[in-house]
Amino acid sequence: MEVSQVALPAPSDIRLIITDMDGTLLDGAGRVPDELWTLLPRLREHGIVFSPASGRQYATLAAVFARVDDGMVYIAENGAYVVRDGAELSSVTLGPVIAAHAVEAVRRLAREGADVGAVVCGKRAAYVERSDAPFLAEIARYYHEYRVVEDATEIDDEFVKVAVFTFGAAEEAVYPAVRAACPDQQVVVSSEHWVDVLDPLTDKGVAVRKLQAELGIGPDQTMIFGDYLNDLAMLDLATWSFATANAHPEVLARARHRAPANTDNGVTRVLTELLDGR
Repeated sequence: MEVSQVALPAPSDIRLIITDMDGTLLDGAGRVPDELWTLLPRLREHGIVFSPASGRQYATLAAVFARVDDGMVYIAENGAYVVRDGAELSSVTLGPVIAAHAVEAVRRLAREGADVGAVVCGKRAAYVERSDAPFLAEIARYYHEYRVVEDATEIDDEFVKVAVFTFGAAEEAVYPAVRAACPDQQVVVSSEHWVDVLDPLTDKGVAVRKLQAELGIGPDQTMIFGDYLNDLAMLDLATWSFATANAHPEVLARARHRAPANTDNGVTRVLTELLDGR
């Protein structure tokens, strides 16, 4: 049985491949599998657009793929900011008042003893108020461009998201508090330690739908990989939707197909099968 456990289409039938990063494409050490660098030129030869879709900022994604990013589409900030060849394709901003509500909720949690911090995500950079080394080490993993400021809500930038990091379990304490502070916004648990606040009409699915329209394609020509709750909306837009074996139970239930775990290079193994015609 092949690793993907499904008969894949011909490469010529696929026009767009989208993959989440953390827990999906990246291995257990948070690195891009070496095999991907040889697969990307082959995808381009077949006219297939490759797109990383992540809660990470655009600057971070662009740094990761800098050597091979000609024509690549970056779906950044969980779909709030989409860029191709350095040009913005789409964005949905978060009003400063909403950003302030989210930040204040995080400040309250911190005063109550939670080990938590907010990241106000702008188009130019990310802004944080905590400056301790353990917190900044986590921020640096996802935000290539970040600045420590006294008040993250008083920044001259266009905000696209507020991300909240906790060293504890995001679903248990942080999500309910942030959800209560921003009841009319989209609040999503994007990983074990992260909660994101976005405009209610923004998610990875909205960004993917816009990209499909831009390329003139539909679900049958789209292949998408994901592992966590913030991937659900985009998985629904692909006939070839894959959950990695390590995915959240809701993602495993929702995706049409299964790929090996990220620690077993699931995405690159499926893409190799696709390109080899297996």
